Amino acid sequence: MFLGQGLLQVGELLLAFLLSSLVGLERQLRGKAAGIRTQAIVGTSSALFLLVSKYGFADVLGTSVRLDPSRIAAQVVTGIGFLGAGIILTRRGAVRGLTTAASVWETAAIGMAAAAGLWVLACLVTVIHFVIAYLFAFITAHLPHTQDTRTQLEIVYGDGRGLLRDLLQSITAGGWSVLRAVPHRTDDTDTASLSLELVGSGDAAALVASLTALQGVHSVTVLDDDDLE
Repeated sequence: MFLGQGLLQVGELLLAFLLSSLVGLERQLRGKAAGIRTQAIVGTSSALFLLVSKYGFADVLGTSVRLDPSRIAAQVVTGIGFLGAGIILTRRGAVRGLTTAASVWETAAIGMAAAAGLWVLACLVTVIHFVIAYLFAFITAHLPHTQDTRTQLEIVYGDGRGLLRDLLQSITAGGWSVLRAVPHRTDDTDTASLSLELVGSGDAAALVASLTALQGVHSVTVLDDDDLE
């Protein structure tokens, strides 16, 4: 009556919950989209799916009924793929969320491994995740051509004073390049507004300070991703 619902299966579910929560905690601390709650749900539910595939059909099995327990595990992998695809964002040629989507897929694998009784492998992959997340991030941050960052600014300045050239010179001197510039109309005919998407290795705060200090610049605002349209 309680086949597949003993202390062993409870332990496998709790292990999946613990390991997937650790992965989610790392994502949460780094400010990523799929944090501790998402990862814990994915890992625990994947473990439950696998336990269902192992023990959920024991009462209908017989000489005339045969089941392949690996089929549900395969469907879990497919379903997690759709969840990961929803996390990935592509904006103006920049792909974001790949690592978070991969971590969700990884959490599902950890949960299934824990439920399958492969506890050592589940723990090992969790440890490997932290090696990738922290050690590899440290290494890639110090590789050449990987320290460029993007920032988006909106600058309101006096129109008709030749300030645009000075703005571009300050941006270039600060170690930034302009990827896109979008002019906007303002209610005041004496001012102009310009939204900029920049990439570079400079200090964004120092750039804002230098642009604000220019004579004729009224304001410099850091934009969110959705503001540069």
